[in-house]
Amino acid sequence: MSDPNAIPDSNLAVSEMQALMTEITRALVDDADAVRVEVLTDREATVLRLHVAPSDIGKVIGKQGRTARSLRTILGAASMKLQRRFSLDIVEADRTDHPNDSHNYPERD
Repeated sequence: MSDPNAIPDSNLAVSEMQALMTEITRALVDDADAVRVEVLTDREATVLRLHVAPSDIGKVIGKQGRTARSLRTILGAASMKLQRRFSLDIVEADRTDHPNDSHNYPERD
Protein backbone atom coordinates (compact mmCIF):
# COMPACT_ATOMS: atom_id res chain seq x y z
CA MET A 1 0.00 0.00 0.00
CA SER A 2 1.40 3.42 -0.92
CA ASP A 3 1.92 6.20 1.61
CA PRO A 4 -0.91 8.79 1.24
CA ASN A 5 1.43 11.49 2.57
CA ALA A 6 4.17 10.77 0.02
CA ILE A 7 5.02 13.65 -2.31
CA PRO A 8 4.13 12.70 -5.90
CA ASP A 9 6.86 12.45 -8.52
CA SER A 10 7.30 15.95 -9.93
CA ASN A 11 7.67 14.85 -13.56
CA LEU A 12 4.57 12.68 -13.33
CA ALA A 13 2.59 15.53 -11.74
CA VAL A 14 3.59 17.94 -14.51
CA SER A 15 2.75 15.39 -17.19
CA GLU A 16 -0.67 14.71 -15.65
CA MET A 17 -1.51 18.41 -15.42
CA GLN A 18 -0.39 18.97 -19.00
CA ALA A 19 -2.65 16.12 -20.17
CA LEU A 20 -5.57 17.41 -18.08
CA MET A 21 -5.39 20.93 -19.52
CA THR A 22 -4.96 19.56 -23.04
CA GLU A 23 -8.03 17.34 -22.83
CA ILE A 24 -10.28 19.96 -21.24
CA THR A 25 -9.23 22.58 -23.78
CA ARG A 26 -9.72 20.26 -26.75
CA ALA A 27 -13.30 19.72 -25.60
CA LEU A 28 -13.91 23.50 -25.60
CA VAL A 29 -12.46 24.57 -28.95
CA ASP A 30 -13.28 24.04 -32.63
CA ASP A 31 -9.68 23.42 -33.74
CA ALA A 32 -8.58 20.70 -31.31
CA ASP A 33 -5.45 19.98 -33.35
CA ALA A 34 -4.10 23.47 -32.62
CA VAL A 35 -4.21 22.92 -28.85
CA ARG A 36 -0.77 22.58 -27.31
CA VAL A 37 0.35 22.90 -23.70
CA GLU A 38 3.92 24.04 -23.20
CA VAL A 39 5.54 23.45 -19.80
CA LEU A 40 7.92 25.93 -18.14
CA THR A 41 9.26 24.56 -14.87
CA ASP A 42 11.46 25.82 -12.08
CA ARG A 43 12.01 24.60 -8.53
CA GLU A 44 9.04 26.44 -7.04
CA ALA A 45 6.33 26.30 -9.68
CA THR A 46 5.27 25.21 -13.13
CA VAL A 47 3.70 27.42 -15.77
CA LEU A 48 1.46 25.72 -18.30
CA ARG A 49 1.32 27.84 -21.43
CA LEU A 50 -1.84 26.95 -23.32
CA HIS A 51 -1.67 27.57 -27.08
CA VAL A 52 -4.91 27.64 -29.10
CA ALA A 53 -5.90 28.78 -32.57
CA PRO A 54 -6.64 32.52 -32.84
CA SER A 55 -10.27 31.71 -33.70
CA ASP A 56 -10.62 29.75 -30.43
CA ILE A 57 -9.08 32.24 -28.01
CA GLY A 58 -12.51 33.60 -27.07
CA LYS A 59 -13.84 30.13 -26.33
CA VAL A 60 -10.98 29.44 -23.92
CA ILE A 61 -11.22 32.81 -22.19
CA GLY A 62 -15.04 32.93 -22.10
CA LYS A 63 -17.35 35.80 -21.22
CA GLN A 64 -15.66 38.09 -18.72
CA GLY A 65 -12.89 35.50 -18.38
CA ARG A 66 -15.11 32.91 -16.72
CA THR A 67 -13.83 29.91 -18.68
CA ALA A 68 -10.19 30.87 -18.12
CA ARG A 69 -10.91 31.38 -14.42
CA SER A 70 -12.57 27.94 -14.28
CA LEU A 71 -9.57 26.33 -15.96
CA ARG A 72 -7.31 27.98 -13.38
CA THR A 73 -9.57 26.80 -10.56
CA ILE A 74 -9.37 23.20 -11.78
CA LEU A 75 -5.60 23.56 -12.12
CA GLY A 76 -5.34 24.94 -8.60
CA ALA A 77 -7.47 22.19 -7.09
CA ALA A 78 -5.51 19.45 -8.83
CA SER A 79 -2.20 21.07 -7.92
CA MET A 80 -3.07 20.89 -4.22
CA LYS A 81 -3.26 17.11 -4.52
CA LEU A 82 0.00 17.01 -6.43
CA GLN A 83 1.71 19.37 -3.97
CA ARG A 84 3.10 21.58 -6.69
CA ARG A 85 2.17 25.12 -7.71
CA PHE A 86 0.87 25.51 -11.26
CA SER A 87 -0.25 28.56 -13.21
CA LEU A 88 -1.90 28.87 -16.60
CA ASP A 89 -1.08 31.29 -19.42
CA ILE A 90 -3.31 31.37 -22.50
CA VAL A 91 -1.60 32.18 -25.80
CA GLU A 92 -2.78 32.34 -29.41
CA ALA A 93 -1.06 29.53 -31.33
CA ASP A 94 0.38 31.84 -34.00
CA ARG A 95 1.95 34.28 -31.52
CA THR A 96 5.61 33.80 -30.87
CA ASP A 97 5.97 36.48 -28.20
CA HIS A 98 4.70 36.34 -24.66
CA PRO A 99 4.32 39.14 -22.11
CA ASN A 100 6.52 37.31 -19.61
CA ASP A 101 9.35 36.82 -22.09
CA SER A 102 11.43 39.96 -21.64
CA HIS A 103 13.76 39.01 -24.49
CA ASN A 104 10.90 39.60 -26.97
CA TYR A 105 10.53 43.26 -26.09
CA PRO A 106 12.52 45.94 -27.88
CA GLU A 107 15.54 47.10 -25.95
CA ARG A 108 15.38 50.53 -24.38
CA ASP A 109 18.16 53.04 -24.50
